[in-house]
Amino acid sequence: MPKSKRDKKISLTQTKRKGLELKQRLIDDIRECANKYKRIFLFSVHNMRNMQLKDVRQEWNHSRFFFGKNKVMALALGRTAEDEYKEDLHKLSKHLRGQTGLLFTNKTKDDVLKFFDDYRIKDYARSGNQATQTVVIETGPIPEFSHSMEPQLRKLGLPTTLNKGVITLLREYQVCEKDDTLTPEQARILKLFGHQMADFHISVEGMYTPEGEMELFNDRPEPIVPPKIQIKAKLQDEDSTKIEDDDEGEESIDEDEDDT
Repeated sequence: MPKSKRDKKISLTQTKRKGLELKQRLIDDIRECANKYKRIFLFSVHNMRNMQLKDVRQEWNHSRFFFGKNKVMALALGRTAEDEYKEDLHKLSKHLRGQTGLLFTNKTKDDVLKFFDDYRIKDYARSGNQATQTVVIETGPIPEFSHSMEPQLRKLGLPTTLNKGVITLLREYQVCEKDDTLTPEQARILKLFGHQMADFHISVEGMYTPEGEMELFNDRPEPIVPPKIQIKAKLQDEDSTKIEDDDEGEESIDEDEDDT
């Protein structure tokens, strides 16, 4: 049998590496922004959601966000006093840890703090998140769910039964306790019952001014969360009651997304 012409081995040794080019472009962009904008703010993202972060970028299209490559951003600013791009910028770079980023803007300190202190988007907690409160489901019928959901609820650990075709919770059930690390089952139960425990927000942690001054913000306001809450099922559409984790892949963000 003749060998197919399509069956060719391609050596990857001849492919062009673009990693260094992208990193150098990121460094150049950051330094250009350091010259263009008056202030640089250090921020942290909590309960990361790609869509919400993109919405913030669009709303602040008069400014520039850099997020996702801490080592490269620190290199652009300068890691020490000897190699810093501007005076005292190395004091900012040493705080680039975890899910932190840089905001270059001409907006005032008060404008930035007010916007991000007020910007909070509720969402469903995910597996691995820390529970912010104790959540208990009340005993009794759960007519909001179809009878076909009963085996799935039992599989998640809820003490349920069918009573005349209506799913009934046999006893009060504690989904999670405050400060617990949520399991996939706990996160799914919270979503099925419509309880949004996660809070996407961006906290501003510091500011660098044109005068070369570095100011840290350690006392930003936090929302008041009840330590314990009792919930009931909410009427939901069919798609929201599916057991499959169809949104787990949204957790991460492309680290190269630095040019919006």
